[in-house]
Amino acid sequence: MHLTKKEEEMCNGEYGETIRKSMDILVALGDIYGAPELVDITSAQVSGVSYKTIGQAGLEYLEDLAKDDRGVATITSTLNPPGTDLDNWDKFGFPEEFSIKQNQIVDAYGKLGITKTCTCTPYLVGNVPRFGDHISWSESSAVAFVNSVIGARTNREGGPGALAAAIVGKTPLYGFHLKENRVANWIIDVETELSGADFGALGYIVGQNVGGDVPYFTLNNIPDNNDLKTLGAALASSGSVALYHIENVTPEYAHADKVNASQSLTVTKEDILQTRESLTTTDKEPDLICLGCPHASLEEIKQVANIVNGKTIKNKLWICTSISVKASADRMGYTKTIEDAGGNIVCDTCMVVAPIEDMGFEVIGVNSAKAANYVPSMCGLDVVYGDAQDLIQFE
Repeated sequence: MHLTKKEEEMCNGEYGETIRKSMDILVALGDIYGAPELVDITSAQVSGVSYKTIGQAGLEYLEDLAKDDRGVATITSTLNPPGTDLDNWDKFGFPEEFSIKQNQIVDAYGKLGITKTCTCTPYLVGNVPRFGDHISWSESSAVAFVNSVIGARTNREGGPGALAAAIVGKTPLYGFHLKENRVANWIIDVETELSGADFGALGYIVGQNVGGDVPYFTLNNIPDNNDLKTLGAALASSGSVALYHIENVTPEYAHADKVNASQSLTVTKEDILQTRESLTTTDKEPDLICLGCPHASLEEIKQVANIVNGKTIKNKLWICTSISVKASADRMGYTKTIEDAGGNIVCDTCMVVAPIEDMGFEVIGVNSAKAANYVPSMCGLDVVYGDAQDLIQFE
């Protein structure tokens, strides 16, 4: 891989150990994937944040990197969800030792120049690249959204690679950074109209079939951004889809080369209904309804506030979102409406990376196919899958 003179100096440690270590990672990735060079990026989104997933070794690695004050992020960079609500972990019953370690991880990232606004929907809190920008994002659902809906260019990076890219401001030029790799190789014909959790079911079906390929959808109705967020999260979790196209919706659909896609799949109403049923793993009632995977938008919080307004919720309700979106919900009165009904808006974390298996819950109600896919395997708990209005029960 060709390096500029400055990049060679970075590799040689002339800009400090943290930058040298970061360049080692980027050069290794470039060599593995045959990248001819590094490309400048405008944005990064870093995963590997929850103490549940990176543990003590990850914390020590980050604190070691943070000792070098020359090795800090040079571009807009945000963090993925941690394992707790960073400010209110005691209020919601997160384990104390876990929560202390979790805050230490986020503080270390902060010393590295990564913004401590933790969310899997960075495009809702100001980390919004432009069409065609080269970026380095790592959270799977965020990658699917930013590639597909915004039209920026990123591979599905690992946490260390995205952190290295944030610090250096560059990433290897390969994969979805190249226009020729952003064409469709599957045609997905959807024969039914979709709403709500149907989009998660569709993504789950398609992800299982296409793996890491690029699907091109024809839909009977136009999805909004929340639907696209839901679809991409399911595509990325049941398969490893990092880019999709929707006819007349996403910005690159006209250049996706649909005609040359060699494989096809038809999805019927029956397929959607069967998949929705299959994502539920128990007949028991949920003891926690957890919405916001990916993190809830202000519009989604408004919808829940309208559902619960003036009522009393029977089961515990968490809506997971960023602290920035919650601030907007506070001002709009949605938070008070939800809290008056017995629910809570939980910041920073989500049901997948939080230690909910240690907090007395057994069955989690979710409207996210990504959560339905991951909670049984990562948390060991059962899930009930459905739309928010059906999951929330009232006294």
